[in-house]
Amino acid sequence: MLRYLNAGESHGKCLVAILEGLPKGIKVDEDFINDELSRRLAGYGRSERARSIETDRIEFLSGIRKGLTIGSPIAIQIKNKDYKINELEEVTKPRPGHADLAGALKYNQRDIRNILERASARETASRVAIGALCKLFLKEFKVDILSHVVNIGGVEAHTKGLTFEQVKEKIKDSSLRCADKTAEKLMIEEIDKIKRAQDTVGGAFEVIAIGLPYGLGSHVHYDRRLDGRLAGGLMSIQAIKAVEIGLGFEFAKKSGSQVHDEIFYDRNKGFYHKTNNAGGIEGGITNGQPLIIRCTMKPIPTLISALESVDIKTKEPFKAQVERSDITAVPAAGVVAEAVVGFELAKAYLEKFGGDSLDETRRNFENYIQQLKEF
Repeated sequence: MLRYLNAGESHGKCLVAILEGLPKGIKVDEDFINDELSRRLAGYGRSERARSIETDRIEFLSGIRKGLTIGSPIAIQIKNKDYKINELEEVTKPRPGHADLAGALKYNQRDIRNILERASARETASRVAIGALCKLFLKEFKVDILSHVVNIGGVEAHTKGLTFEQVKEKIKDSSLRCADKTAEKLMIEEIDKIKRAQDTVGGAFEVIAIGLPYGLGSHVHYDRRLDGRLAGGLMSIQAIKAVEIGLGFEFAKKSGSQVHDEIFYDRNKGFYHKTNNAGGIEGGITNGQPLIIRCTMKPIPTLISALESVDIKTKEPFKAQVERSDITAVPAAGVVAEAVVGFELAKAYLEKFGGDSLDETRRNFENYIQQLKEF
């Protein structure tokens, strides 16, 4: 069982998380994890706060010795440079689109600060660190994961036909992690226009994972279906409002003969598909194809030009309080989504292959791959 718990507030002392279940013997690359944390802060349209105040570094408190996992729970800490939670004034004006009002009513909180500090996307820094550890585990099985922006403000990137490696190369120097340079230019123009209007803009990104075998997940129970678990994890990311796998919403527009991936067999490579409309999962189980997931992110609800709201104490109309002013954070959300996918895939690997040490997990994995070849 792979599981984690995290804690911390946006302006609190630190973020902490405990990851339990990684086997012994995984090489922990601390620089890689810190680079993942840096990627979460990047992207055209982010605020100055994201680029300066939130410079994150991981600190291991347990579970790591001499650069290797030892099989016990891994405790991590990410300190907040902007630690001032006890000095901040109370908030009584809920912001439309946030958890502010619903959370205040649910928890009977007269100071919305106690809601927004935890509801904040600052929490995702710890998730990215957890996901990075899971990526290091998956790397041992030649699994690679990336995200790239496919839409901002209605500007669509055209990446159909590009291989995983081509997308990976094209987004290296992109400020939006977009593989279509023409679309990226138009996206930046859209972000600049939205900024001048003191507004925000949403978009969509795609997560791709390659190197997955047949057989992760299961069809036998609803809570073991891998697509359901992936969708649930991704929908838990702040501001994500839709998730689709493979063709996703496009399935509604086509007939069955147009969308289902036909099955072929070759003596050398076994069973395979020539298309991947299913996005790498059929019946809740991976089918050996690349996993392809798209997520839609709503415009950030905190606006420079605040929306109408109501003071929860006076009940008088008021302009909602402004906490920060990113114009868009779609590229950053993609990095968080990579972490979520990494965690769910690592969990699926350990459920399928088990093992208290990496050597044991690898032996079980290799025996299973041999079984597939002999099927």
